Amino acid sequence: MSSDYAKDVLVTADWVEDNLDAFQSDDPDHRLVEVDVDTEAYEESHAPGAIGFNWEEDLQDQTTRDILTKEDFENLLGAHGITEDSTVVLYGDNANWFAAYTYWQFKYYGHDDVKLLDGGREYWIENDYTTTDEVPSFAAQEYNASGPRESIRAYRDDVENAIDRGLPLVDVRSPEEFTGEILAPTGLQETAQRGGHIPGAQNISWAAVTNDDGTFKDADEIEELYAEKGISGDETTVAYCRIGERSSVAWFALHELLGYEDAINYDGSWTEWGNLVGAPIEKGEADD
Repeated sequence: MSSDYAKDVLVTADWVEDNLDAFQSDDPDHRLVEVDVDTEAYEESHAPGAIGFNWEEDLQDQTTRDILTKEDFENLLGAHGITEDSTVVLYGDNANWFAAYTYWQFKYYGHDDVKLLDGGREYWIENDYTTTDEVPSFAAQEYNASGPRESIRAYRDDVENAIDRGLPLVDVRSPEEFTGEILAPTGLQETAQRGGHIPGAQNISWAAVTNDDGTFKDADEIEELYAEKGISGDETTVAYCRIGERSSVAWFALHELLGYEDAINYDGSWTEWGNLVGAPIEKGEADD
């Protein structure tokens, strides 16, 4: 594991394997959580002791299409044997798309000791780490969130401010989504009325910060990747995608791995912006 990341926020599959006893214990000190948008894979196999969260059903408010309220977040975690002092390791499919979003949500509600399993679910499965189909059950705990910490979250006003001031905007979607050719990745629901991107945004794929096996690149590589697009962490940097999950990977790389404290995640993303009446958009390639 590279030691030059700004924060100690990644654990290896080997480390998780070595600590499976702790993750399977009813003691709330350690909890392992798999987060996916579809939990069928979890039901077939997952790391022993891993709790399974469905991102859409468990971590989103179905009425407001927003993150959980503080009370609902507390209730969800407490019901699964997690306390605000637990060491929580998150992982999921698509190189941690939804796990990264959940990490950001944990940080938003003030949970300090949360980490990502580097490489996510695919890395765990493909490298033959221990799996089970047994769903764990832990004694309920009381969870008291200290957040929200608004400093890591972007809202519509923040995006408008970024446009007005020429602040960095990172669009992590595919080039086809960025140019407006398509509204959503192939096979996924279209959630916006208009295609294109936020004016002034740079198109830097979420996957650019990861290796082929889903693990994160070294800090020097990630720093250079963003620096080539003029992003150095000196200004507020807004990351966005379609629904906020892919942009959480970029936010994680910027804020946690590089230590760019003014990086913020616009979780409304294109689902909000692409549906706003009168909101400015651009189509086609962005100017370098």
